[in-house]
Amino acid sequence: MINPNSNSDTTAAMVAQAQAVLGNSVRVIGKTNTQAPPLLASPGDMQLAEQGVLQLGIQAEQVLRHLEQNGVIIIAAFSDPGLAILSERVSVPVLGIGQSTLQEAAMGERRFGIVTITPNSDLLASFYTQAATLGLSNLYCGARVTQGEAQQLLANPEQLDLALASAIDELINDGAQAVILGGGPLAAAAERLQPQFNVPLLNPVAAAARAAFKD
Repeated sequence: MINPNSNSDTTAAMVAQAQAVLGNSVRVIGKTNTQAPPLLASPGDMQLAEQGVLQLGIQAEQVLRHLEQNGVIIIAAFSDPGLAILSERVSVPVLGIGQSTLQEAAMGERRFGIVTITPNSDLLASFYTQAATLGLSNLYCGARVTQGEAQQLLANPEQLDLALASAIDELINDGAQAVILGGGPLAAAAERLQPQFNVPLLNPVAAAARAAFKD
């Protein structure tokens, strides 16, 4: 699992979430991209992360070949930076948590929306593009942004959960039948908040882990 941002604590948390989904029969290894900011909050940040993702992905493939092991590379940022270019450069399967979660959210023709803590308008527009590319734009209810500064919310889980819950309510009122928490750092909040809601709250890391070994 490649964390495209430089927050090693987030890497460890996402590895633990994926490992919990996959169980002991699969080993999850996390790699942190030190060439990017600790929070990817704009398309520019995503572009900055791509080179590090590519380098770490190629290294991961080399390790798998040396060990003669099968594996999957997961890019653990919601906008899937570097997914297309890495997929062309390596022979092992490459998944992005964004793509995997959108596909899971739309199962059974469910309408879905995305909650995020990053208000960049270009980044929000990219969510629609991502849904359209997957042929899911007709099911996409849009995105809602939490109130509050992103880094402060991430530093305070209680405030984060309150802000996310308010945005989730807005999406449900818009007709969402499933809500994606759009970002690797938000994955754990999906588990904490699920008991408050009757619609599924999708953890992107868990969705990608399930997609990696669904066959």
